[in-house]
Amino acid sequence: MKNKVRVQLCLMMFLEFFIWGAWFVTLGTFLGNNLKATDGEIALAFSTQSWGAIIAPFVIGIIADRYFNAERILGILHLLGAVLMYFMYESTEFSGFYILVLGYMILYMPTLALVNSVSFNQMKNPAKEFSMVRVFGTLGWITAGLSISYVFYWDHGTNIDQGLLKNTFLMTAIASLILGVFSFMLPKTPPRAAKSEKFNIKEILGLDSLRLFKDRNFSIFFISSVLICIPLAFYYQNANPFLVEMGMENPTGKMTIGQGSEIVFMLLLPYFFTKFGFKKTILVAMAAWVVRYLLFAFGDAEGLGVSLLLGIALHGICYDFFFVSGQIYTDSKAGEKFKSSAQGLITLATYGVGMLIGFWIAGKISTAYLLNDGKHVWETIWLYPAGFALVVFILFAIFFKTEKIDYRS
Repeated sequence: MKNKVRVQLCLMMFLEFFIWGAWFVTLGTFLGNNLKATDGEIALAFSTQSWGAIIAPFVIGIIADRYFNAERILGILHLLGAVLMYFMYESTEFSGFYILVLGYMILYMPTLALVNSVSFNQMKNPAKEFSMVRVFGTLGWITAGLSISYVFYWDHGTNIDQGLLKNTFLMTAIASLILGVFSFMLPKTPPRAAKSEKFNIKEILGLDSLRLFKDRNFSIFFISSVLICIPLAFYYQNANPFLVEMGMENPTGKMTIGQGSEIVFMLLLPYFFTKFGFKKTILVAMAAWVVRYLLFAFGDAEGLGVSLLLGIALHGICYDFFFVSGQIYTDSKAGEKFKSSAQGLITLATYGVGMLIGFWIAGKISTAYLLNDGKHVWETIWLYPAGFALVVFILFAIFFKTEKIDYRS
């Protein structure tokens, strides 16, 4: 891969995840303070990510794989997204905002697959080259969070009260506009499937990989993947509002510790996976979810807020050790014919169905423990995902039988 192409792909990844991190992390805090949204409405807004994930395979499978170059669709989706982001910046009530964020996530979620397609199309050895490109996406997310907290100070107490978090949407609109224009300059990525090729909805949704459920271990892993997304939804939806209510300074910037740990544990994963195996790696990830939420439940922001920072830092183990290990496991079980469809099925089940259920439950529980002064009984709220993750841990430990999975870097 030429250096010019590598730079293009790295910048593409940086902007792609800068865009997501620039508004999604602080969404709950923004909605509660700027639009006076209820916890149920906040859950509804976050669930648009799941609807986007459910619809994304149709966009990719029907349009990108058959009719138009991936980089052109990427550009169009981000240009349209920039327009919606600007209207979200101008929003003053939740009902109008919800329609905009739903439309935006339907546009954005397919771009996650498109940037991968553009990248893989330029790589001779994706196994070695992709991680060095993908890491710039994590750096983009980190840069967005640090900018909000330490450059613009939009998440400081008084600035939140003044409604300055709405500027995150304007920043995202500008970044989307830049990536939209830049996408048309990316290397050409033509459709993979012939226009005349028969449309197969089972393949698009990953349903042709359902034969994998004949394998008892895979069925248990699949169910566990859906269930663990319920406590994951609590983190995405509640972490930033929780840290703000706890009085932590620069909460959005400090939450980027989680993305920093992602990089570290991504590098450690091959060693851990090879030495301890798939089952132990997954169990460590599930245990980390339990510990994280207990740290949130019983920690405080006084002093350095070490317990809360440790909870944030566990994100690398929680995410990498479970989801990346799961992708490796799924790839090994699927075989050549069903690799893509099996990964699509897992994505649909986790980011689609699992997190959709999780956001709904998180909204219900947050509402149940809302005080009259607008604050929450966070200790109790965080015990729910901690307990849920513990139950999944126990079930997986009992029913999943140890098996050796080959890891190929």
